[in-house]
This record gives sequence, structure tokens and C-alpha cells, in this order.
Amino acid sequence: MDETEQWRNMASAPRDGSRILVTVRSSEQGPAEVDMAYWSRADQFGEEGWRASDSSPGRVVEYAEPELRCWMPLPTAGRGSMPSPWEGEDVPLVDGEGI
Repeated sequence: MDETEQWRNMASAPRDGSRILVTVRSSEQGPAEVDMAYWSRADQFGEEGWRASDSSPGRVVEYAEPELRCWMPLPTAGRGSMPSPWEGEDVPLVDGEGI
């Protein structure tokens, strides 16, 4: 599997506003799923934190840190399908990841 197509620990996720894929943990609202999200600074529409990429002014979808299990960069153009959510144990940090 290509290095860019592997799930990574959320502690190493970019907080620069770039869009990434995230695994949203399963909950009483439904099973685990993959969403596109980005880190957002606080603004008039919400606090600093993870937001779904389809948020719009006045309709912000925010994720609390514990809701997100892991992340991966967006796939390259032309990839056939969305990856499946990570269902294993939490993704460990790999040497060099994180702050």
C-alpha cells in the first residue's frame, strides 16, 4: 500500500487548514465512517477545532478530538474509491510523527 494511503494517528494530523480524510469513531448515532475534514481557527462561526469540509457559514459541523480516530492525506486524483474507516485498535504514533 502506498505510504500516503495509510491511516495515521490524529496527533500527527496537519493543523494548517489543509483537507484530510478522517475516521469518525462509531457511536450511538451510527457506525464508523470516513469524512473529509480540516483544522479551523476560531471565527464568528465556531471555535478552533476539526470541521467537516462540507461545513458552511452558519451550519458548521465540528468534531471533538475524541470523535476522530485517525487520518490520512487525500488520495491522488483518479483513485477508484473512498477508503474504509479504520476499525482496528487506535493507530499508534510512528517515530517522527507528532510534535
